[in-house]
Amino acid sequence: MVLNTIKSLIGIAPHGHVTFVSDAYEGSKSDRAVTEESGLISLLEHGDSVMADKGFNIQDLLVPHGVRLNIPPFKQGQRQMVPQDLVIAEKIAAVRIHVERKMQRIKCYKILCGEIDNTLFDMVDRLIFVCAMLTNIEGALVA
Repeated sequence: MVLNTIKSLIGIAPHGHVTFVSDAYEGSKSDRAVTEESGLISLLEHGDSVMADKGFNIQDLLVPHGVRLNIPPFKQGQRQMVPQDLVIAEKIAAVRIHVERKMQRIKCYKILCGEIDNTLFDMVDRLIFVCAMLTNIEGALVA
């Protein structure tokens, strides 16, 4: 079996620790499908908040559980963002940088870089999980 890309849904708490790692999926699977199949939604509690990219269209999956989706606002055909959207975008960006740093730490493990040997395909879920959890014992992202 040859997969060009794989993806996994990673949950990161506000303090920077990985709290959820889904199974690995083919890279062609939609983010929405990965979210639905991962089991993450059943772990969320009323009042929780999920941060995602603007293309991550899952709000209708979260609302019935009382979970808020935070996505950066975008211009929607306007030349500039309205001031209140700019403030929201800045607040999300301030937190998002920590998420991006954590994701980079996970991706830096050599075993996840480049091609994954055929003998490891059956273990790819566990490899991603272990690499993600190892980042929890590294130095803090947020001081």
